[in-house]
Amino acid sequence: MKKLNIILMLVLLTSANLFAQQEAMVSQYMFNGLYINPAYAGSQENFSTTMLFRKQWVRFDGAPSTFTASVDGPLANNKMGIGFTFSHDQIGVQKQTDFGANYSYNIKLGQGKLAFGIRAGLSTFRASVSELTYWDLDDPIYSPGDIKGVTVPRFGFGIYYFVKDKWYAGFSIPTLMGHEKGLGFSMNIDKSSYLRRHYMLTGGYVFSASENIKLKPSVLFKYIPSAPFQADINFSVMFKDMICAGLSFRTGDALVAMIEYQASNSFRIGYGYDITVSKLRNYSSGSHEIMIGYDFGKENTAIKTPRYF
Repeated sequence: MKKLNIILMLVLLTSANLFAQQEAMVSQYMFNGLYINPAYAGSQENFSTTMLFRKQWVRFDGAPSTFTASVDGPLANNKMGIGFTFSHDQIGVQKQTDFGANYSYNIKLGQGKLAFGIRAGLSTFRASVSELTYWDLDDPIYSPGDIKGVTVPRFGFGIYYFVKDKWYAGFSIPTLMGHEKGLGFSMNIDKSSYLRRHYMLTGGYVFSASENIKLKPSVLFKYIPSAPFQADINFSVMFKDMICAGLSFRTGDALVAMIEYQASNSFRIGYGYDITVSKLRNYSSGSHEIMIGYDFGKENTAIKTPRYF
């Protein structure tokens, strides 16, 4: 297993710098809109919170594990929104913790609303390089030693259009610019030791196939310069606004089975299982993901109002 840990770290280290990693990846992205796009803040009629835990590539020593939490809601008669995000991501001996404050402003456009959002946050990076097993003690890639805590301010933006309970589309750059010692505030974060710019495009639609069945296709496209383009393509079926089951395909990575249960107007829970299709399937038994969500202010609502996205 130590050999696998070494292989994983070599992939991370040689692909770019130690922390040139992607934003934390989740399969149930359709219920983590704020994490992807700050313009999502306040798009629901009530304040809501979502928590998610992901354990990736089970049995693979040093494989990623991720925890995310978010809360957001509307202000000023639904003209504005605020939200806060937190995530902790660990891959091998490196750890990344992110905090983000999000603000959105929306305008009525056609049948829906067009929202513009900004994010201001902090990312803290740590790495226990001394815990690695390696042979070449003189390799300069290990020369910095342990990184005990580097905090980097970063800022992002997004746009989001949605028609309530019908469809949505959004584009975001969660980290548009950042500040790093020696570089200052820079739009050219590709020179950063810790940050990389991610471009994300999302969209989804809700079809009513019958009185009790709704169909929910959705997509998430991700692009990172100097990395392969990736797409998540999902198709879900919701029965009686209570149980939703679906399949996703993540290009070059996994086939995902998901199920969600809307226990009440306020409470929902979801589970996702990734079946790895890349060569890593020889070393892992897939990935597990649990999502819990709660919408405030819906507890005593008689009419059933589930979350579609």
